[in-house]
This record gives sequence, structure tokens and C-alpha cells, in this order.
Amino acid sequence: MTKPERRTPCLLWPFVAIIKLVVGIVSLTGRLIAVLLGLVLFITGTILTVTVIGAVIGIPLAMFGIMIMVRGLW
Repeated sequence: MTKPERRTPCLLWPFVAIIKLVVGIVSLTGRLIAVLLGLVLFITGTILTVTVIGAVIGIPLAMFGIMIMVRGLW
């Protein structure tokens, strides 16, 4: 039996794409490497957030790092 394909509403598609990207990175690299990569991205994003211009890139980078760390741990 195959699972029925569920359609994602177009407003939620970016979130689904980011979650699938994180799952893909964790499955490719393994859990320990994913946690370390997430920690590096989080620290880099936090450092970039200190500057006003870098905050545009730093905040999403830190959030992405947290998502990878959480997915790698659980």
C-alpha cells in the first residue's frame, strides 16, 4: 500500500522546504556531525547578529543552526 499524497498549502511551503532540508542534512551527515554543524552555524549567526548589517543574515543563520542541532539530537 502506498501512502496518500498530502498537498501542502502554498503559504506553508517555505517551512516544509526548510524542514526537509534539515532532515536531508542530518541523514547525509549523521547525528554528531549535524549537531556540530548546527553549533557552528548558530555561533556564526550569533556573532553576525552583533552588527546591524549582519543581523539580516545572522538571525536566520542562527535559527537554522538551532533547527539542525535539535533535529540531530532527537
